[in-house]
Amino acid sequence: MAPRIGTAGWAVPAGGPEAGTQLQRYAAVLDGVEINSSFHRPHRRATYERWAASTPAAFRFSVKLPRRITHELRLAEADEALARFLDEAAGLGPKWAVALAQLPPSLAFDARIAGRFFERLRRGFNGAMVCEPRHASWFTAEAQALLSECRVCRAAADPARHPGAGEPGGWLGQVSYGRWHGSPRIYRSSYDEAWLRDRAAALRALPDGVQGWCIFDNTASGAAWANALSLRGLLGGPFPVRGTREA
Repeated sequence: MAPRIGTAGWAVPAGGPEAGTQLQRYAAVLDGVEINSSFHRPHRRATYERWAASTPAAFRFSVKLPRRITHELRLAEADEALARFLDEAAGLGPKWAVALAQLPPSLAFDARIAGRFFERLRRGFNGAMVCEPRHASWFTAEAQALLSECRVCRAAADPARHPGAGEPGGWLGQVSYGRWHGSPRIYRSSYDEAWLRDRAAALRALPDGVQGWCIFDNTASGAAWANALSLRGLLGGPFPVRGTREA
């Protein structure tokens, strides 16, 4: 199963495809993207529908959960906010592949709260669930067991805040998800070829049936686009996006 290599957002720098909207230009080259704007503000269902319709049939989206859910409510008593988000993002239809919950660094693992939240998320979403925790208590055997039970992949992240955070964890039966923020300068540093080769090797080693997602979030300097294209090339790309845009 070919991995999906993409960026956080779909900005295309000068020298990329020139025809169409920014998203159409992006989707002409890469076959997956992470929507981060959903973290900061809600989008109408019609907006998600328009995004889905403007991309090829094989294109897929990962959508970041709103900060209202992860940072303000901290996963607790979030049923109403979650229902609203699920209804909006459902406008992507079958192109919505991943629901991503990035947790605040101060949010410690609580098995009761996390278990209840992921259960509610699973009821409303049948794609891959991914969590990027940033508190040390999430990198324990207890948290690993809970994530596996709830079928939630723990994202690998760079820079890694805690031992084990640079490797994927949780349930790895559906996706293995990496979020590469840039290091040593977070959101800005570009990755060198040796680092990208290591990522390519890890993706090739994934079991059959597990899809790798690599999202470059080092977007502040424009490095994400170049890193994504380089990694795709190391994996034997380009991986053409098959199918035409939907009417």
